Amino acid sequence: MWRTIFNLILVLLLGACVAFVAAPWFAFRALKANARDGDAQGLAELVDYDAVRGTLKGQLGPTPNATTAPAPTIWTDPIGAMKRALEPLTPPPPAVERYVSVEGLHALTRGYQPGKAPAEPPLPDNLPDQVISAVKEPWPSLRYWGPNRSRFVVRAPDQPARQTVFTFQRRGWFEWKLVQIGLPAENKAQP
Repeated sequence: MWRTIFNLILVLLLGACVAFVAAPWFAFRALKANARDGDAQGLAELVDYDAVRGTLKGQLGPTPNATTAPAPTIWTDPIGAMKRALEPLTPPPPAVERYVSVEGLHALTRGYQPGKAPAEPPLPDNLPDQVISAVKEPWPSLRYWGPNRSRFVVRAPDQPARQTVFTFQRRGWFEWKLVQIGLPAENKAQP
């Protein structure tokens, strides 16, 4: 009796460990599926838009109204910090929004630039063909896995040297959010 209970607890712990390790991969697959289906609410649960926009701004080049000086703090420049707090927020540049839109995220998860991805073929009607098409589609490769951060690389189907890196950060035991997108080298200079 006790041996059966011990084996059950051991199997449950092993299952929880496997789920913990595989959670970033499931988060990437959910990101890709939500972007493909146009599920903005699902994407909002998987993407930290402020962090992703911040990293994309740096990669896409300086914006016309960007300053190189750090923002004033209340301790170093209290009047400047109050002025900055009362200024209207400037929207991110359109180049960044193109990458974080639903269509842009879907293209990036497939390895293409936003706006340059071909249309996806329709899903087959029967289940065996759906499984075969899911297995044949390009899979992301794992570049790094840690207990709090994970990176996936998606290669362009036509140019394997073009790599887009997706960085996920753990926010809960099994909750992971996209916090950074590393663009291929040729995208970084183009706004």
